[in-house]
Amino acid sequence: MDTPNPVLSFRNGTVEIAYLDEGSGDPIVLIHGFASNKEINWVNPGWVMTLVRDGRRVLALDCRGHGASSKLYDPALYHTELMADDVRALLDHLDIARADVMGYSMGARVTAFLALAAPKRVRCAILGGLGARLIEGAGLPESIAVALEAPSVDDVTDPQGRMFRIFADQAKSDRRALAACIRGTRQTLSAEQLARITTPMLIAVGTKDNVAGSLQTLAALVPGARALDIPDRDHMLAVGDRIFKAAALEFLAQQS
Repeated sequence: MDTPNPVLSFRNGTVEIAYLDEGSGDPIVLIHGFASNKEINWVNPGWVMTLVRDGRRVLALDCRGHGASSKLYDPALYHTELMADDVRALLDHLDIARADVMGYSMGARVTAFLALAAPKRVRCAILGGLGARLIEGAGLPESIAVALEAPSVDDVTDPQGRMFRIFADQAKSDRRALAACIRGTRQTLSAEQLARITTPMLIAVGTKDNVAGSLQTLAALVPGARALDIPDRDHMLAVGDRIFKAAALEFLAQQS
């Protein structure tokens, strides 16, 4: 695996956002999922290397509360619109007028909000690991925040909460910040809002994903959206799937 360049950072207001910047060519911004970071979500599964080799400039940020970015403990500071604005601020910081944007899970939610709020900044969008949960269910359940705040993983009985608690511990995350993020990132988009999105969009969900919600339900609400089933992959394993990568590269090439 190629060694990434040193991590860079900038400030959006008082929040410091860490990011990496590799390669050259058409820019693409990568937004990771909840409790993850740019390395776990994008470097380790080979996405950064794949996209750089495809002739792209790859920007991957640590979302607020994650990785090397600022840790915040007020749920209000994790509103999805604020997280989308961090991506807009990154583009401004680098003087990039327009970029492709790909997000996974929470990052896909942020991507959708950005496509709605700033369509001129997003050439095309790829949403991975997110289906109908964008329009129903208000994000990840409170039980995950409770699991993150439990004294130890042995105290967590909820299966989904336990999965995220183990993942957060493996990533050496600030679990208090993540619990605030769960409680603050509970915004959905309506069918009417999704119908206003004109950005070309690929939506990809693993066929064994029990977190994302229905792929087909979401894809039907976004004009012209393309739906991709990632065969035999659950929420965690779909991220680095070769079928997902191949479809993403093909989709990106079609936007050039």
